[in-house]
Amino acid sequence: MREGPPLDDRAFTIDAFHRGRFHLVQPAGKGHRAGLDAMLLAGAVQAGFAGALADLGAGAGAAGFAVAARCPEARVLLVEREPEMVACAQESLRLPANSALASRIEVLQADVELSGSDRAEAGLAENAFDFIIMNPPFNAAHDRASPDPLRRQAHVMDDGLFERWLRTAAAMARPGARVAVIARPASLAQILSALEGRFGSPRAVPVHPRPGVEALRIILRARKGDRGGFALLPPLVLHGETGRGFTARADAIINGREALFAD
Repeated sequence: MREGPPLDDRAFTIDAFHRGRFHLVQPAGKGHRAGLDAMLLAGAVQAGFAGALADLGAGAGAAGFAVAARCPEARVLLVEREPEMVACAQESLRLPANSALASRIEVLQADVELSGSDRAEAGLAENAFDFIIMNPPFNAAHDRASPDPLRRQAHVMDDGLFERWLRTAAAMARPGARVAVIARPASLAQILSALEGRFGSPRAVPVHPRPGVEALRIILRARKGDRGGFALLPPLVLHGETGRGFTARADAIINGREALFAD
């Protein structure tokens, strides 16, 4: 685990996830604060997963921590470029509340978009992982961007992002390994194009905020070496027609009691 800068006088919060099964140190009022997307992404990992998983662009580590909390034999590498977010992930590992998970989680400060020897020198090992998850920046540049530079870097994508991230995922994945990505539905074509020749049999779950409302997210999963075609699976609906409460299935996935995909 590479040491990040100390948090010292930088304001941060400690937030509970999975109904208190793990806690996360996050910057207060700046940077990317993990929430629903990270929990949904973690839910793409099958129940009982017991291999090595890499969380690319991990931020403070929410999705990777969630996998470790739900799958007691999983080993997780959190890969994050920004020093401030790396420091948060490292502080989370030091929390007494996370002591049961800490020995199975490592943090690596590295740029996911590196390639070739630069990627290897940064510690992104090839053919080393059984599952790779990613929550890359997926807002378009013309969308309203945050004035906070750290948050903007975590949210706004540039051209070719999915190609570069999935190139790295394919290099790090063992034969037969799975990859899962959460993004906006408008990015589906770009993701499918970047998967070609790397991961096959892609399956996507659209995520709808309420019945009858268009999807705001897709969660797509594929397997290295497969050659099957694309399938759109039944949707996940987060809320009922009215009210702010989650549906029973959404609540179970968000809180680590159920997997998103049927394996």
